[in-house]
Amino acid sequence: MPDQLRGDVRLLGEMLGKVVAESGGADLLDDVERLRHAVIGARDGVVSGDEITALVASWPLERAKQVARAFTVYFHLANLAEEHQRIRALRERDDADNPPHESLAAAVRQIRENSGEQRLRSLVEGMEFHPVLTAHPTEARRRAVSTAILRISGQLERLRDSHAGSTVEAEARRRLIEEIDLLWRTSQLRYTKLDPLDEVRTALSAFDESIFDVVPQIYRSLSTALDPEESGRGPARATPFVRYGSWIGGDRDGNPFVTHEVTREAITIQSEHVLGALENSCGRIGGTLTLYSNLTPASADLRDTLATAQAAHPRAMAEITKRSPNEPHRQLLLFATQRIRATRERDADLAYPGPEALLADLRTVQESLWAAGAHRQANGELQHLIWQVETFGFHLAELEIRQHSDVHARALQEVRAGGQLSEMTEEVLATLRVVSWIQERFGVAACSRYIVSFTRSAADIAAVYELAAHALPEGRTPELDVIPLFETGADLEAAPRVLDGMLQVPEVQRRLHQTGHRMEVMLGYSDSAKDVGPVSATLRLYDAQAQLASWAQHNDITLTLFHGRGGSLGRGGGPASRALLAQAPGSVDGRFKVTEQGEVIFARYGQPAIARRHIEQVGHAVLMASDDNVQEHAREAAERFRRLADQVAESAYTCYRALIDTEGFAEWFSRVSPLEELGELRLGSRPSRRSAARGLDDLRAIPWVFAWTQTRVNLPGWYGLGTGLAAVDDVATLHRAYNEWPLFASLLDNAEMSLAKTDRSIAERYLTLGGRPELTEQVLAEYDRTRDLVLRVTGHERLLQNRRVLSRAVDLRNPYVDALSHLQLRALKALRDEGAELSDDDQHHLERLLLLSVNGVAAGLQNTG
Repeated sequence: MPDQLRGDVRLLGEMLGKVVAESGGADLLDDVERLRHAVIGARDGVVSGDEITALVASWPLERAKQVARAFTVYFHLANLAEEHQRIRALRERDDADNPPHESLAAAVRQIRENSGEQRLRSLVEGMEFHPVLTAHPTEARRRAVSTAILRISGQLERLRDSHAGSTVEAEARRRLIEEIDLLWRTSQLRYTKLDPLDEVRTALSAFDESIFDVVPQIYRSLSTALDPEESGRGPARATPFVRYGSWIGGDRDGNPFVTHEVTREAITIQSEHVLGALENSCGRIGGTLTLYSNLTPASADLRDTLATAQAAHPRAMAEITKRSPNEPHRQLLLFATQRIRATRERDADLAYPGPEALLADLRTVQESLWAAGAHRQANGELQHLIWQVETFGFHLAELEIRQHSDVHARALQEVRAGGQLSEMTEEVLATLRVVSWIQERFGVAACSRYIVSFTRSAADIAAVYELAAHALPEGRTPELDVIPLFETGADLEAAPRVLDGMLQVPEVQRRLHQTGHRMEVMLGYSDSAKDVGPVSATLRLYDAQAQLASWAQHNDITLTLFHGRGGSLGRGGGPASRALLAQAPGSVDGRFKVTEQGEVIFARYGQPAIARRHIEQVGHAVLMASDDNVQEHAREAAERFRRLADQVAESAYTCYRALIDTEGFAEWFSRVSPLEELGELRLGSRPSRRSAARGLDDLRAIPWVFAWTQTRVNLPGWYGLGTGLAAVDDVATLHRAYNEWPLFASLLDNAEMSLAKTDRSIAERYLTLGGRPELTEQVLAEYDRTRDLVLRVTGHERLLQNRRVLSRAVDLRNPYVDALSHLQLRALKALRDEGAELSDDDQHHLERLLLLSVNGVAAGLQNTG
């Protein structure tokens, strides 16, 4: 462990210990330390699991809850220390002459060398990265906890920047322990359920903290890589390639709390955020652009624009002119600032009609500066502001609508019947009217994508257009890009046939003509993995990508694949950059759209330095995955090893389905995991099931993965792979496939990460709660088989051998996660004991202990669903 990280962990841990002792007494700290030493001893083989169980059982439930709280807060602090270490590492590797690995500059250099300047320019000009923030309930931390951690982060940074023995250091230490004390005293659990607008505001904190400022820095980095000599002086070479989207307030699939009123309010909140940020940025730049007109004369266009503003708004312009005499460039920017404020405050007389009008003013200033020879002013901070307007508009992120195909089918049936419409059908029609209102207010770019989940035919797409025509009179219907979402294994296989049918839908034909034959298709990772297992899902998604890319080329369609990946490995998560390079050749082609869900939003965008690194890595991967040489290598490897992969997938699928199709499996899973209690965490506004049914088919993928994570089994990330690899019985060929085929390497690397976060001995304690020893034996045998064969195929002596930083993080956490798992097991065993007679008080304490431990394990493993 690096010395600075070790020092931060020790400091934060000591301060937490002091806070725990002050709050609960020295005996509470002693109990925490006893458990800490016991779980470490268990890892070293000197303490048995039964001894830890006895220790945990000896405490009153109130004490057990306090101990669980201590370990949970510790994980928040350890995560923070690791985040600071990552930021330090990024700063240390920052070298303008030697671009970091997986950066935009590295991609530019490599493609320029391999494919030439013309191909590089073509790739850069067509590049798109479209992250879509979702409210999927996987962020276990309360917002109050997250903001407390941010304050601790600020004090830790202040402490590390101070001189030893200084008054600044002393004050930073005082404030640091004060904030840790506050975190300790803050409830880790939500007492009220989030509503969708809470989720909107929570996600927008990432925009405030990092996204708005980081995006132009990314464009600057790319522009510098393309033309380092002219960076900041010559015209910017990078065009905006990041476009944010959001499902928060728009995704109503199975969420009855997302209504048309919520959707309308969500886009309004987004607009207020971005207009406030643009106002601040424009005002700041305008305040500093004190260029004297004799030295930097205004262009005729700028003078005309100011004269027009003077005629329309004499009082406002008189005040600006008085403050900024002979500074025409500053005058127009300050006037633009007032107009942005008026737009935010809905002052129709002064407001901009849309972002294009603001861009026109900004470009008038920029072109005037350029003509006057003030090239650095033209292409410096003002260019950043232009990039921000181009990226975020007046809506911040495109609000996307999602609804289930069955809902549309029922609504259309009612509409065609011409009778009384149900409440659900009225809501569908009201949503389409709100989409029309959003487009009138903020432009088509603010809300035009309508995703149909569980699309099975072109009729599911045509239904949305027909409903829109019924909801609004001709001329008022919104412009819609209705996007099919293919989620199950069967739906993925049928995707090309469905798209053929879509081409016959008149509204689709018209929209293709308007957009230059651009189309979007979404692929669901979560439900496909839950349906057929991680190995088969990976291969089926790869095949779907290849088939769709071929279909698009045959039909002269510019296709963007929208990857519905979750945060966890069991739902298609993992490092986005590696996943991109494992896509089917031709399926990226410079465009990557992906969901950013739950805890992933804050992990990737909570800190500016980390947000910048994430976008750089994805941008690098988009370019490299689109490079002809890289694609050809992947294509050749796929041809060599595809038959082998099919053999692995077939056996893995049989193994996976044999487990989950076992009679009574759903009931067993509910007993061995905290599945049914997860809803009490109030992680989000959406229910964990699509209906009142209690089977696995109706269970959403998030609680499926979340519950397995809590049991330390992590089954959705690896189950069946061992049987699949064993079916090949040729480790040497499997090893070559791992080294030469990015898809196969990604599959095994992701499984290795899941296995590393699995603890066999703890997992066995959970599994035995189900009273089905044959299922326990089946799962553990597959774990042993998978672990052994993954190590043999990768050539590693231990899990994560080639991932030093991640391995260190897992090793650091595992013993402390064990402590929380033992506490959770105590609660789960008592709650599952049907013969026990619990008092209402004990029932309440056990449920709180269970939820506290769930929260802590999620923080320790940095994974939920």
